[in-house]
Amino acid sequence: MKTHELDRLRQKVDEINLQLLKLLNERGKIVKEIGEQKTLQGVKRFDPVRERQVLDMIAENNEGPFETSTVQHIFKTIFKASLELQEDDNRKALLVSRKKKPENTIVDIKGEKLGDGTQSFIMGPCAVESYEQVREVAKAMKAQGLRLMRGGAFKPRTSPYDFQGLGVEGLEILRKVADEFDMAIISEILNPNDIEMSLDYVDVIQIGARNMQNFDLLKAAGKVNKPVLLKRGLAATIEEFINAAEYIIAQGNDQIILCERGIRTYEKATRNTLDISAVPILKQETHLPVVVDVTHSTGRRDLLLPTAKAALAIGADAVMAEVHPDPAVALSDSAQQMNIPQFNAFMEELKGFRSKLAGSVQHSV
Repeated sequence: MKTHELDRLRQKVDEINLQLLKLLNERGKIVKEIGEQKTLQGVKRFDPVRERQVLDMIAENNEGPFETSTVQHIFKTIFKASLELQEDDNRKALLVSRKKKPENTIVDIKGEKLGDGTQSFIMGPCAVESYEQVREVAKAMKAQGLRLMRGGAFKPRTSPYDFQGLGVEGLEILRKVADEFDMAIISEILNPNDIEMSLDYVDVIQIGARNMQNFDLLKAAGKVNKPVLLKRGLAATIEEFINAAEYIIAQGNDQIILCERGIRTYEKATRNTLDISAVPILKQETHLPVVVDVTHSTGRRDLLLPTAKAALAIGADAVMAEVHPDPAVALSDSAQQMNIPQFNAFMEELKGFRSKLAGSVQHSV
């Protein structure tokens, strides 16, 4: 008899639960309409005065058995969910997101494609120091079948007394060598006013980590018909990184390459901490190709090979690293650059590793 009564009461509660659910969904539909009206009228979605009025009305009409504070807490949760419903309904999907474009964006750099499923290498000196220096690196790259060359002409340095780059002269050297060896040049531009000038020299505009949130620079790069390699900021979240790319694409340029180059943490064993998990996250969340800079993320020559293998294994579209004919006398970042023999050994190892990865994927399919 007692069991029957318990079942009857539970059934009654279930009926009320379904009524509450129906009422909540009806309320949600009206809340969405209110949100649309607020958008049309330019009114803020959160209205604290209106919320206070409703809470006071609830307090005046509460007949128990719940305490008024308990009922108000429940309604505050409903208010919060309703506000999120309005925001989700009005939130525009980012242009860089997979929701907006499910297929991969393929960036074509003078015939070298990033984002098409193949994996490439971007190599070159940290800073342009002379024509002879750049040419020697390019010659070694050409022998390895590489065509994507990086090199710094404008160098933002931590200390104002460190080598800041050769500027336009450095761009001229890069262009001369690239034309000689049929290569594409990737180089950093610091100033929005220099974007137009750089078009005569570079094939890819690099926006460095320190400038990831230089919004004027991002907008300027978004207005030109030239691929942009965007590096993640020193302590930027992935969300901030993606939104920085959105500044570029919002101006009309969708030829964007994302570059994970390590973030600043408490760890001192490496120059930065390589966030290797950022690669699959960025490839899931965006349709843009993703590059891993193993040189700036580690700052250690002895870690370039294992981190490059990790980058390839996890699905990076390209690996970026630095090469110098004689790193001991380099004007910047000598400890992290490979010399030519080290570069050749590095490339031979990675080519074999890449082939093994491709073979394992085919075998699994």
